[in-house]
Amino acid sequence: MGLLDFLFGKSKSGGSPKKGLKKANVAKRFDLVGRTGQGSMSKVFRAYDRELGRTVCLKLLDKAKTKKFEERFIGLKKPHEGEICEALKHDNIVRTYEQGVTTDGEPYLVMELVDGLGLNYLVETRAPQLTGNRINFLSQLCNALQYMHDSKWLHRDLCTRNVMVDKEGVLKLIDFGLTVPYTPAFCVSGNRTGTPDILAPEIIKRKATDHRVDLFALGVTAYEVFTGQLPWERSPSSEETFRRRLNTAPREAKDLNPQVDERLSSILLKSISREPADRYPSANAFKDALARLEKQDY
Repeated sequence: MGLLDFLFGKSKSGGSPKKGLKKANVAKRFDLVGRTGQGSMSKVFRAYDRELGRTVCLKLLDKAKTKKFEERFIGLKKPHEGEICEALKHDNIVRTYEQGVTTDGEPYLVMELVDGLGLNYLVETRAPQLTGNRINFLSQLCNALQYMHDSKWLHRDLCTRNVMVDKEGVLKLIDFGLTVPYTPAFCVSGNRTGTPDILAPEIIKRKATDHRVDLFALGVTAYEVFTGQLPWERSPSSEETFRRRLNTAPREAKDLNPQVDERLSSILLKSISREPADRYPSANAFKDALARLEKQDY
């Protein structure tokens, strides 16, 4: 389902939108097996869903924090995370089975449980699973991001922490808490929300944005996948991180990892160009550049 279908309340089959939200008693419906993660606005559990008869990923959103975030979009109807997740249907995007509200008033999402590890964990531990698969994983991530942009959504928080890789090597993009419609109203200047490490210069300067903010984040993610490090050294403060982003040239990937050749290093530098027009124009273009590399077994 694309953005226009979502906004006008029609699916590809021409059906009507669901009216009202389903309510769930978490204690009665789910057997919480254990915590699998926690974000700034949510808690995530591995859970057995007695209604669906399967083990799922249950995400509970903090209603106060979610409401406060959505109120930043003054005068705009920002779709709820659950509505966005239900609209996304792609093999490289985590599947959402259901969204609703708990009996305690918290928004919830019932999603597929990805049996695997976070891309951030694979990078940080230099996991053997990465060897020979870096271009493959990044190509799958490009597929997910291209689908989002074609469907008129901006992820706005693409980073290694928000990517999972299952045991079969299938990559899944997750966490759409900051995702917004890709429309002019949601691309105006001023919204600096996001993970500091991956924010594009135009976001830091509070300029108008477009899909190239996600492409910048994709480039930063690729840097981490190939080198285990960020293009710019981490700083203890967000403001110092932003100053470095705007005033300091990024480190070359070939200097961070001697296995990275000149051509790949140039591709990665282009992907995080300070000026949006100098970056790859689409996720497909970045994917094609990686595919043309003579060496594919990184």
